[in-house]
Amino acid sequence: MVEKHTGKRICQIIRLKPEYLEKYKECHRSIWEPVARNLTKYHIEDYSIHYAPMFNLLIANMKYTGDNWERDSELSRNDPGNFEWWEMTDEMQETLVEGSTGSRDEKGWWLDLEEVFRNDH
Repeated sequence: MVEKHTGKRICQIIRLKPEYLEKYKECHRSIWEPVARNLTKYHIEDYSIHYAPMFNLLIANMKYTGDNWERDSELSRNDPGNFEWWEMTDEMQETLVEGSTGSRDEKGWWLDLEEVFRNDH
C-alpha cells in the first residue's frame, strides 16, 4: 500500500520594520513572477503572510507538499529567481533567528514555529 503524502504545514515569523509597512504591502500586491513560480517549483502551496501590528510581526503560513523540506529549502536559497526579491524584502525585516544574515543564510531568516495543535475538521 502506498502512503499518501499529505504535506507539512509550516508557520514562521519575522519582525517588520514599521517604517516599511506600506512598501512591504505594495511589493506583495504585485509579487514578481520568478518568485511566484519558485513557490510552486519548491512545493509551497496555500501561502499567506499576516501582519500583527502590536508586535510588528509578519506571520507566514504555508503548506509544503514535497518530500524533502531541507533539500527544497536549500535549492530555493540558491535559486537566482529569489535573490533580488529577498535583497529588497530583507531590508524591510529584522530576523528573530540568532546570527542570521539574510534570506540566503542556511540558519534561516524567518523563525520556524512549532505546531502544538491542529484540527483539520
